[in-house]
Amino acid sequence: LACSPPPRVVLRCGKIEIYQPVHNMPLINTQKVEVKAEANKTRPLSPLRRALGSPSAPKSLSKAQLQSIENELKTLRDGMSGDQMFMESKRGYTYDDVILLPGQVNFGVDEVDLSTNLTRNIKLKVPLVSSPMDTVTEHRMAIAMALQGGIGIIHYNNTIEEQAGEIMRVKRFKNGFITDPKCLPPNAKLADVDRIKAMYGFSGVPITETGMLGGKLVGIVTNRDTDFIVNRNTPVSEVMTPFAKLVVAYEEDHKNLEALNKIMIASKKAKLPIINKKGDLVALMSRKDLLKHRDFPNASKNANKQLLVGATIGTRPNDKERVKKLVEAGVDLVVIDSSQGDSMYQLEMIKWLKTHYPNLDVVGGNIVTRRQAAHLIAAGVDGLRVGMGVGSICTTQEVCAVGRPQATAVYNVASFANKYGIPIWADGGVANTGHIVKALALGASMVMMGSMLAGTEEAPGSYEFIDGVRVKKYRGMGSIEAMTKGSSTRYFADKKKIRVAQGVSGTVMDKGSIQHYVPYLVLGVRHGLQDLGQKSLKIMTSARVNNELRFEERTHAAQKEGGVHDLHSYKKQLFG
Repeated sequence: LACSPPPRVVLRCGKIEIYQPVHNMPLINTQKVEVKAEANKTRPLSPLRRALGSPSAPKSLSKAQLQSIENELKTLRDGMSGDQMFMESKRGYTYDDVILLPGQVNFGVDEVDLSTNLTRNIKLKVPLVSSPMDTVTEHRMAIAMALQGGIGIIHYNNTIEEQAGEIMRVKRFKNGFITDPKCLPPNAKLADVDRIKAMYGFSGVPITETGMLGGKLVGIVTNRDTDFIVNRNTPVSEVMTPFAKLVVAYEEDHKNLEALNKIMIASKKAKLPIINKKGDLVALMSRKDLLKHRDFPNASKNANKQLLVGATIGTRPNDKERVKKLVEAGVDLVVIDSSQGDSMYQLEMIKWLKTHYPNLDVVGGNIVTRRQAAHLIAAGVDGLRVGMGVGSICTTQEVCAVGRPQATAVYNVASFANKYGIPIWADGGVANTGHIVKALALGASMVMMGSMLAGTEEAPGSYEFIDGVRVKKYRGMGSIEAMTKGSSTRYFADKKKIRVAQGVSGTVMDKGSIQHYVPYLVLGVRHGLQDLGQKSLKIMTSARVNNELRFEERTHAAQKEGGVHDLHSYKKQLFG
């Protein structure tokens, strides 16, 4: 490069370009020189670069830098706390308006504990409850939900006897003693056995001298005794397995369930009658119960190994008689069902229930504000149901202009009720596992589902095909169709000549069996808590109270971005 006159040298974009002195033309490529300038020699370091160190510094952070990060982590918070988002903002948010910010994951998904309080006195292992709607929860749904660790609430759009019968069917389906088996006398017909099987779902019928529990056991009739007999007028005494061939257990000798289980396993029999020293039938055990206990370890059961079940009631005078029958049938809790729970009718019913049935848990609702919660808690409720006009088939907000966006309602009510140890149920607005996670993060102890369960095999009703799609009917309890059957009291319309609908009727797609669907929901919720860095619902509650759980508002564009987008077509498979 030594020449006279010297060439012109220009630094451009990190390159040194050399130009001829006369024509001001770049030298040919072979004479162009590229120089990698050292940043610390050509320009001063920014404060950020100085904090991180120069490129030639060691890759590991210094002790001072690590200490700086540790100090920042004590106050470093993205997003907003629950109070900032749901109370200070004075805006109403739905589940879709909210996104939860992730935490640190230091545990496996199987370690997530979902145990929770259903009411002040009842605990469950899964925070899911089926809605008390006549197209969602009857005994089959309640049994399936309880086996999975949740619970079902039987609707009251039926007679008192019918609702009590649904409760009894759930209670007879148990993983221990059948304390009230249906018995027959020796002169009964096989048609009587068929009737018991159709009505109660089991066919192992003890035969006693009196035809009742407590009578002397003379034999037992099971499916293998009756399956191939055409004449259903045949007396059971001709086909039953006689007492001499039965394996029995004496109640005086076997006081616990484990000992009786061992006898049944060793006998290889389907039924094990429990008798006293006089030979009188005391109870019955079933092999199926052992299998259910093995396959459903999280099943919701009471101290007598019966599945837990709840039922709804109204606030009319004759609902007091309904409660009496439900308690006799063995109901574990009652839910007062009303679209607007803060009423003088419900307050009076709560006080009456707590006076006459002090050991019966009562869940009040529906409500959406802290003032409503205060009134019901003062009256004595053991749980609160939150949600007004947010269900997929509910039109209360449209018709009455009253309600509240569900995410805001859940957070506000929970923030008040939790101070008094009252669990809340997030009822409505749930369409996927993400919504369930959000409801729990906002303070709900339980999440009630209607449309999500309506299309399952265990839901009442039969399937039909519409445009090639297998569907089941699903209707709101505020629809004219449901109110005509009896649910109008829920909307204070039972004596009105003209009923104003607060719901619609429709159909939902087939979702298969609860036995597969609920485990998918549970696993999805576990993954959600894992991403949040919360190992249990109890820990997540503390994180919310301490403002460690963080939220952000989602714009419409963010909601679109968070779903499936920019595809020509796609197939959505929930689980496999």
